[in-house]
Amino acid sequence: MRVRAPASTANLGPGFDCAAVALDLWNELEVTEGDGAPDLQHLGVQAYARLAPVDGKRFTFTDRIPRERGLGSSAAVIALGLVAAAAVTGSELGLEELLAEGLTLEGHGDNLAAAFAGGVCLTWGARIARIADGPPAVPIALVPDSTVLTAAARASLPAAVTHEDAVFTASRAALLGAALSAGSPELFAEALADRLHEPYRAAGAPLLEQVRAEPPPGVLGATISGSGPTVIVWTRAAAAATCAQQLASRYPDVDVLTLSVSARGAHTQ
Repeated sequence: MRVRAPASTANLGPGFDCAAVALDLWNELEVTEGDGAPDLQHLGVQAYARLAPVDGKRFTFTDRIPRERGLGSSAAVIALGLVAAAAVTGSELGLEELLAEGLTLEGHGDNLAAAFAGGVCLTWGARIARIADGPPAVPIALVPDSTVLTAAARASLPAAVTHEDAVFTASRAALLGAALSAGSPELFAEALADRLHEPYRAAGAPLLEQVRAEPPPGVLGATISGSGPTVIVWTRAAAAATCAQQLASRYPDVDVLTLSVSARGAHTQ
């Protein structure tokens, strides 16, 4: 049994904890018969165990998604375990049922929804709305060597925000939904601003303000990917190659990844 699950970038600015895009960067899992005890501390094995017995199984994970960089690596691992177990047992669980199982391990569903469904997803509770195959922009990921723990990033957020900041972000979130549904680059560019989480996480993702202060031509905007430190630079398709070259030249110590959006979520091979 072989399974693949994609990376993802969550929040997209104002879509805090509810918006995410699946990316064409994949982790994989191979499940075979084997002796020995599986590693029950592994998140993917824990996910598998929620739907199927792990005794007598060997789990081989291939990790391509950088860990603790804000690209949904844990969500992908959970999706691998759940999709593999559902396939082995012949279960016909739907995406929202898989999401509900995964939430017990992940805690929030934005990355998980995209990992399961592919494309652009909105999620609330254990619900998924897949609203587009992709956003009206090409994502270029700036992935530094530093890491950020999700728990630490969440701890940096305030318990309350001002009414002004709430209205600001609500308006951008509405624009984000409209931009993704309509496929409008112009609306998408207007939507990529946030006052709920990005100002408080900016110290852990310093590339965000640097790119916003001096964006290469063709850039629509930039967002912190999940908890960071990765920053996604959203650019018009025609400018993507040139933009990536400029960013690579500007930030030689950062991995610059021009990523396609994956219209497909986790699946067996």
